[in-house]
Amino acid sequence: MATLVTRVAGVARATPEAIALVDCTGLHSRRELSYAQLWSQANAFAVDLHAAGLQPGDRVAILLPNRIEAAIALYGAWLANAIAVPLNFQARGHDIAQQMRHCSALHLVYEASNREAETAIGQLDHAVIAWPLSQGPWRYERVNIDADASATAALDFIPAPIAPALILYTSGTTGTPKGVTLSHANLLASVEAVTDYLALESSDSVLALLPFYYAYGASVLHTHLACGARVVLAPNLAFPPLVMETAASEQVTGLSGVASTFALLLEHLATDRYDLTGLQYLTQAGGAMPAELVAGLRAALPGRKLFLMYGQTEATSRLTWLPPERLDDKPGSVGIPVRGVRLRIVHESGRETAVGIEGEVQVQGANVMLGYWEAAPATAAAFDAGWLRTGDIGWLDHDGYLYLRGRRDGMIKTGAHRVYPEAVEQSIVQLPEVEEALVVGADHPTLGQVLYAYVVMRQAVTAEAQNQVALRIKTHCRACLAPYQVPRTIAFVASLPRTASGKLHRAAFASRVSTQPPASTSAFEATTDAMQPVGAR
Repeated sequence: MATLVTRVAGVARATPEAIALVDCTGLHSRRELSYAQLWSQANAFAVDLHAAGLQPGDRVAILLPNRIEAAIALYGAWLANAIAVPLNFQARGHDIAQQMRHCSALHLVYEASNREAETAIGQLDHAVIAWPLSQGPWRYERVNIDADASATAALDFIPAPIAPALILYTSGTTGTPKGVTLSHANLLASVEAVTDYLALESSDSVLALLPFYYAYGASVLHTHLACGARVVLAPNLAFPPLVMETAASEQVTGLSGVASTFALLLEHLATDRYDLTGLQYLTQAGGAMPAELVAGLRAALPGRKLFLMYGQTEATSRLTWLPPERLDDKPGSVGIPVRGVRLRIVHESGRETAVGIEGEVQVQGANVMLGYWEAAPATAAAFDAGWLRTGDIGWLDHDGYLYLRGRRDGMIKTGAHRVYPEAVEQSIVQLPEVEEALVVGADHPTLGQVLYAYVVMRQAVTAEAQNQVALRIKTHCRACLAPYQVPRTIAFVASLPRTASGKLHRAAFASRVSTQPPASTSAFEATTDAMQPVGAR
């Protein structure tokens, strides 16, 4: 049976000289890799993995930014019949170690300059085979993968469709990590659905701005490789002019991002400085796209197709898509199910709702995960009679178009990142002077949400000292969390709202937070008084 691996292998046989990947991430270099080179180098890495003792089903952790070698390592792991585990290369050593420990990863591919990777290896209680990469083309201790691979024997097997292919972690430091386990069949189902509605062809090329350790970023990679198109790895978004110069010089046909991506690029897209005549479509997911941003993009790029989408890691990326021609008559909608996906809205009573009535979005399809790695209770809780519970609240109109209202739980989506507030709170309360912390997400016009932390100190902080103490808390967070997990604002409060059982009343608290933080402790206390907190100190 076909898999994503066999699809890309077929492309490599049919059009070996076609360019698969263009790496423009360096400031002074540009690298290309043909499909033949991608396939031979992936095979070479697979052979080396076996020579190093890998057994079918072993986990290979990949801790890399978007670079050519990240794709080689991923497909090489699959050719070796391993399970690939892409990890966040911005994460701290203890987070990396926790996830590797959770999935018992025995191999780690990483950049030799990544000290957090070395820290993680040192914290593990099981042996790990390290595959350090230099900054240039892949060279590691065992073989030179850039050497002529013609003498490298190809492996004799291809992973079965039902076999686990990928573990994607959706949480960081809170409790036990949640590793979404996707099969080869899941990956292919998602790829076929996306290439269908985007109508991708081998003549397409996409500017890949999102990291491959996210489901959306991985989808951009795999959909284009599966149809023989070209994937251009973009420079860092911190330098928008470089990104735009790359889009122009490479004449990409597609641009994929989250709302914050396009907000950063909008002023550059709206000028005639860059030749974007090749650009045909844009895709957006990872949170709602503000109406004013949609209007700005359409004005800046008239005639281009804008696809607004909705998905989840547990469903291998995509669940719905809004046809570009329906942007005007379906404002605010995330669209209709992708091919092969069924969708229903379920009331908290357990009954399926009628048209226009809100409830939890639940889905079925060949792209829905196998489950969470080594977490049977969490897997069972994620399903309702065979339907995946997305945790999102929404409703359907008479035409079957989906509209979302928000999350059932407290997960915060900021830019392309997903943040569990408990992870940030645990970091803040490590400081001995902090008694409690509550982190919530507040709406933001470009990032979707930003993080606000409300902190109860063991001793009151004077107004004059608040800025200094807030800076100390942020400095501590930067030292132990990824950059996107650092709160945007720190506010000091006398107490936090609680439920009747004494638990922090996160939902009630978050619903009253505006995009402007409280100006003072007293102003915030007036807000919490209105909530009638229980158990305040």
